[in-house]
Amino acid sequence: MAEQGASTPQMTQAAGAEAEPAAVRAVRRTGLLVTFILGGLTATPPLAMDMYLPSLPEVTQALHAPAATVQLTLTACLLGMALGQLVVGPMSDKWGRRRPLLTGLAVYVLATALCAFAPNVEVLVAFRLVQGLAGAAGIVIARAVVRDLYDGTAMARFFSTLMLISGVAPIVAPLIGGQILRVTDWRGVFVVLTVVGLLLGGLVWARLPETLPCAERQAGGVGEALHSMRRLLADLPFTGFMLAGGFTFAALFAYISASPFVIQDIYGASPQTFSLLFGLNSVGLVIVGQINGKVLVGRVSLEKVMGVGLAVVIAAATALLLMSTGALGAAGLAPVAAALFVLMSAMGVTLPNAQALALMRTRHSAGSASALLGSSSFLIGAVASPLVGIAGEHTAVPMAVVQLAAALVALACFMGMCRPWNTRADTEGAGS
Repeated sequence: MAEQGASTPQMTQAAGAEAEPAAVRAVRRTGLLVTFILGGLTATPPLAMDMYLPSLPEVTQALHAPAATVQLTLTACLLGMALGQLVVGPMSDKWGRRRPLLTGLAVYVLATALCAFAPNVEVLVAFRLVQGLAGAAGIVIARAVVRDLYDGTAMARFFSTLMLISGVAPIVAPLIGGQILRVTDWRGVFVVLTVVGLLLGGLVWARLPETLPCAERQAGGVGEALHSMRRLLADLPFTGFMLAGGFTFAALFAYISASPFVIQDIYGASPQTFSLLFGLNSVGLVIVGQINGKVLVGRVSLEKVMGVGLAVVIAAATALLLMSTGALGAAGLAPVAAALFVLMSAMGVTLPNAQALALMRTRHSAGSASALLGSSSFLIGAVASPLVGIAGEHTAVPMAVVQLAAALVALACFMGMCRPWNTRADTEGAGS
């Protein structure tokens, strides 16, 4: 990454433009379309999760299963997305981005369709696992494509833009899911998800070219992929950003997993009201993400912004815990919803900046780096999901406890391993 000799920025840019593959330049020329496609790929998790959320209470009744077991359908999907990224990320470094992506999307569509016909909760959990394994391709390869195309603050801005595109999914998905439940049952949700997957796969096939040239692909097999991952994990700040982002995601997923029961069963809201509140929270995340990308990036260090975001998450989780335990008196839906809005909004600066700061530390093996970032987040989130249900469906205390604990661990990893006071003096430490 370092510039050599006395070359000027203009000379460096000219040389880079000549050396840059034609395919990469072509993708940049269609930047808006590529942004939309990559946003759609990163929207796979919120679509698979959030459109299904309003129907969770109905699934417990239709399949005669306890809430904790039904929540395993979320955990299975999340676990599949975590493990799938560890496989697909190195594959994309070896074979390019398109082939693994299209294969994953095809399997995702098939698994999603089969979810609609699951006869019991055990089969639904199994199909959701396969859905997550295949859906991982879109998540990990979208981040790798961003790393192929951008660097530095441009990459951080692009991640914030992706949050705007993918952030539309959690806004509209629960609303769509709630409306689907007006005309059909929970199985209809998976039919809609199948159609969305088919449309996205067709768009990728037709309009997203390869962004990783053959000359830059990894020649090795599993051993080389494992070596790349070990090298990345040996870089302490990379691992710190990875863990900080992962535990922040755990706080987010505790909300995703528990909020349908907290909002609907404890506070008596309808599926449509829950969908509206969930959408408003997602609006907050998107707005803060855009402030991060359009205003803060390039003016304030990413580390400082991320630190403030983590502090806000901790404050909101603390308020939720105090309200859930009754320490602040009897709290109604409004103050709880306000605290959740603040917590979700703060994710708009913590999650994209954690990813950008980690990926800035590696130029090559972007697929493996993206796989580590994604899989760690989903694995930690998968652990958080069952924890929020261990005390039953009639208290919000487990959700608040998991959120606060996860946020505190994220802050500890960020401060102890990333050394944010150094403000990226060694950003490229992971090198390759």
